[in-house]
Order: sequence, then C-alpha cells, then structure tokens
Amino acid sequence: MRVSTDEQDLERQEAMVVSSRAAGYYVAAVYREKASGARPDRPELLRMIADLQMGEVVIAEKIDRISRLPLAEAERLVTAIRDKGARLAVPGIVDLTDLAEDNGGVTRIVLEAIQDMLLRVALQTARDDYELRRERQREGIAIAKREGRYTGRKPDLAHHRRIVSLREAGMSIAKTAALAGCSIAQVKRVTALHRATKQSDARPTIP
Repeated sequence: MRVSTDEQDLERQEAMVVSSRAAGYYVAAVYREKASGARPDRPELLRMIADLQMGEVVIAEKIDRISRLPLAEAERLVTAIRDKGARLAVPGIVDLTDLAEDNGGVTRIVLEAIQDMLLRVALQTARDDYELRRERQREGIAIAKREGRYTGRKPDLAHHRRIVSLREAGMSIAKTAALAGCSIAQVKRVTALHRATKQSDARPTIP
C-alpha cells in the first residue's frame, strides 16, 4: 500500500486485505509506506522484495502503487519480484500466469509474451500519468508566478517533525532516511534547518 505524502492516508487501500482473504489468499504480510512511486529506493518496497518467498503473490490496488518509475527501472523492479519466484496480481492487468503454466510450447511462449506486453503498457501508463501531473504542476506554477500569486511550495511540516524526532532519538542519517521514507539529502537539509532555528531562538535579544 502506498501514498505519496503524509497528508494522504491508506484507508481506501486497506480494503485489499479483506478482499484478498475473501478471494482465498493467505495474507503473509502487509507493507505500508508514504513515498513517491517515482523513487526506486522506497524502504518498504525493498523490504517486501527481500521478504518474498517462492510462490507468493504481490497484490496492489493499482500498478502505480507499485511503480511510477521510468519503464526500464520499473521492469527491473518487476524482474526483482519474479526472481524471488513471486508474481504480481494487480486489478486492471489481465493475469495469464496460470493459463500459461497449464500450457506448453508455442502457446505458453505466446501467453507469456502477451502478459509481459500488458504489464509494460501498464507500467508505461503509470509513468506517463506521473509525468503529466508534473507538467501540469509546472505549468500552474509558471502561471501563478506570472500573475504574482506564487508563494512557493509549502514544507511538509509533519514529515519534517518525523525526521527531527528520529535524529533526536539517536538515529543515524541513513537510518532516519530509511524510516522516514526520504533521501539522505533531505534528512541533512531538515536537520540543518532545525539546528539553525534552535540556535536563532536561543540568541538573546538586546533592547
């Protein structure tokens, strides 16, 4: 389960657990994270792949919950899942795995090729949607700047507080980045800003 920001919640996606069990699956684990699908270093995604066992099925609400990466990187991600002997089951993507396994020879090759093509289309569509959203955002910012309405991107204060709390709890920069679902560079920036703010607040005022 994935959303991009702390302001979003995973409540809608939680229904997957119930529906998966109702469909006869045993749910081995649930992975929840708040991080951009355009990042290849998402901690929970990587932990899920590391935990995968032969024959398991990765279920997501939509393919963009798994990835919004460029196609080549997205395919490497899917390959990493398949290399563990697992497979994806995502609504909207026809799953021909069982049908292919029941057949052999040319039929199996064709079915597997169709499955890969459908997955490639879905992955590319997820990336295209991400890039379209970014382009519209850039256009909106450009218009707002021309009209004098742009005030800059608002900081994610809840996310910043989490980073500061982890650092103050003694976590390393790398561990904080992993737990907070952000980059090491962001941890450094937020930590430096927090320290600068504390130093500024601590300075005595001279009347």
